Amino acid sequence: MTVLTKQPRGAAPASASPGGAPRIRPSRRRKQRSGYLFLLPWFLGMLFTVIPFFASLYLAFTDYNLFTEPNFVGLANFQAMFEDPRLIQSLKVTFIYTFVSVPISLAVALLVALVLNRGLQGLSIYRSVYYLPSLLGGSVAIVMLWRYIFGNDGIVNGFLGIFGIQGPAWVTDPQFSLSTLIVLNVWTFGSPMVIFLAGLRQVPGMYYEAASIDGASKWRQFRSITLPLISPIIFFNLIMQLIGSFQTFTQGYVMSGGTGGPADSTLFYNLYLYQKGFTEFEMGYASAMAWLLLMIIAIFTAINFIASKFWVFYDN
Repeated sequence: MTVLTKQPRGAAPASASPGGAPRIRPSRRRKQRSGYLFLLPWFLGMLFTVIPFFASLYLAFTDYNLFTEPNFVGLANFQAMFEDPRLIQSLKVTFIYTFVSVPISLAVALLVALVLNRGLQGLSIYRSVYYLPSLLGGSVAIVMLWRYIFGNDGIVNGFLGIFGIQGPAWVTDPQFSLSTLIVLNVWTFGSPMVIFLAGLRQVPGMYYEAASIDGASKWRQFRSITLPLISPIIFFNLIMQLIGSFQTFTQGYVMSGGTGGPADSTLFYNLYLYQKGFTEFEMGYASAMAWLLLMIIAIFTAINFIASKFWVFYDN
């Protein structure tokens, strides 16, 4: 008995090669080639990511200096890091910068988002104005402008001089240089602010109406309704800001002229990594530093994911 199978509508009729293998029609081959062509940028991007990734892992165990063949030295680079006072200083600067600037930046971003969410006229204009510093905050031009504003004869000290106050050397004094960069980072709160604003606009208004009928104050509504419902947005912004702060480079490089000064007060971890790799040509040591930074970011990200179980709430 012959069994007939139904051919799907629009499908090409099946055919077989002389060897029994299914034969692919030329039109289908052209579609496959087009698909692979569109995927080609992704494959190239993966090559440019994966190859340096494993190359740096190998170089971390060598004393490669860009001019001679790398020599395998085992864990010597990692052991040397714990005896390097400048590396310890760079970690100290980076941790202070991250743990001070990230909470302040998120708080300012959430505060501005709450104000903009109150139905202001021309919301798109305000949103663009506040978001603009985020686009320019990490650029060399803005850091140079920031250096001019906080220079000894800059706008800030000129303003303080009106009131007879002698302003400090915000950039060249080790006591104030890192604080100046923290203010610069807080100033670029526009990116998390836009995400907060999008989250706030998704909170159903009926919750606030019910809370108002029950006599809940604005602070109680913010604490019991707004914060829990936007906690996933807070968590997302926290992770992104944390990773970005650990990778800070441009601000410290431009503000200090690439030295991390004064007195290593702005020696960020990535800036010191750059100095070891491209100034002192210790690529093996720099690669080991890169992997240490990767582990630090991974540990803090994992801690935040674990802690998120206690304060991040999802609808389901």
